Amino acid sequence: MGKESWAAVPHLTTALTGPLQKIEAHLLQNQAGIERWFRSQWQQTPAPFYCSVDLRNAGFKLAPVDTNLFPGGFNNLNPAFRSLAVQAVQAALDRICPSAGGVLVIPENHTRNTYYFESLAALVEILTLAGLRVRVGSLLPDLHESKTIDLPSGRRVTFEPLIRQDNKVTVAGFDPCFALLNNDLSGGLPSILDNLEQPVVPHVSVGWWKRLKSRHFTHYQQIVKEFSDIVRLDPWLINPVFRKCGKINFEKREGEDCLANYVDEVLAEVRVKYREYGIDQEPFVIVKADAGTYGMAIMTVKSADEVCSLNRKQRTRMAHLKEGQAVHDVMVQEGVYTFETWGTKNAVAEPVVYMIDHYVIGGFYRVHTERRPDENLNAPGMHFEPLAFAGPCCYPDPQQAPDANPNRFYAYGVIARLALLAAARESLEAAETSDNREVKKSNRR
Repeated sequence: MGKESWAAVPHLTTALTGPLQKIEAHLLQNQAGIERWFRSQWQQTPAPFYCSVDLRNAGFKLAPVDTNLFPGGFNNLNPAFRSLAVQAVQAALDRICPSAGGVLVIPENHTRNTYYFESLAALVEILTLAGLRVRVGSLLPDLHESKTIDLPSGRRVTFEPLIRQDNKVTVAGFDPCFALLNNDLSGGLPSILDNLEQPVVPHVSVGWWKRLKSRHFTHYQQIVKEFSDIVRLDPWLINPVFRKCGKINFEKREGEDCLANYVDEVLAEVRVKYREYGIDQEPFVIVKADAGTYGMAIMTVKSADEVCSLNRKQRTRMAHLKEGQAVHDVMVQEGVYTFETWGTKNAVAEPVVYMIDHYVIGGFYRVHTERRPDENLNAPGMHFEPLAFAGPCCYPDPQQAPDANPNRFYAYGVIARLALLAAARESLEAAETSDNREVKKSNRR
């Protein structure tokens, strides 16, 4: 890999790199044991088909803040490492459908989102290179015939009406081995996808109509405890403190006291750790909807008083998600600073790691020129800078400094895979619960 591949790597602008370098050095020293532990975990709990993880690097702490089971940024990955994604798909097929010849991709219902279409086209390319015949079946109710969209990249993507035949979904003239869901089901579970006999990955029960971030981070918390016991690391250094607050109504100002109390709890817990590590920063929390994505219904809070003094505009912004879904449950999550910056403007940046099956296949930096290190970067005005994470994540260089690029990226890969393992356990739990529910319904009939 040439030096030019690493020419545009962001740098850490904080001087508080000691604890993070200690984490990186610790992970490098324990690499053999870490990889052996991961192998044993994947044997017990298979990884989701794909996943992306947003990380935050504070210099004194490195932790995931969001895990997406329906990633939509494949076009932002470095195409030079496409072969790694193809190999990972082939490994996943050995488990899902070894004789797979065709896959039906079910996309989001976007009608004008060119960026998403580019991601979808890139995903179709990866699946095709893995030896699959790929068709795209849309849930849009007003799509009655195939529609091809030409994209700025020169790619094309063709959408076809999704149809149901008995207990399988397909498109006309196609018999897929399995369906690959790339729709997060924020608006609910469509009846056409309910109670199918064919494999659907990820399982429909981990769509946002059912999934909760707090449940995911509960699994992550347990995994970090197991992992930290093995590598002898303070779990807080890689795990954000959080609380769940239910039954809140921002528009009616109901549940504010409950939310304020949890904000106080998390801030108090974080202050203790800041004092322990001599961190001269102001703790903050992120209040976010317990379900949903696209950076909606999320805000930075530095005191409980802020929760009780939200203006009408702020409450309205927190009250609804994608497709107009109301917010009733929120997660109060420790805010993790990001002190990585990109370019001459020192724009704030955060790494996003992509995985297929249990393999890191690449990643990119989400960059925002108008946001602070304590703010959510998944917001209008962001852009992406692709990086070849895959090589460094798999092959760290113990001869270099702990914070050298290959070693930093290995650390990113380790933390991202911990979140992936949490998603695997979460998915298994959701699928088993869903299957048990279907058995009970069948018995009642």
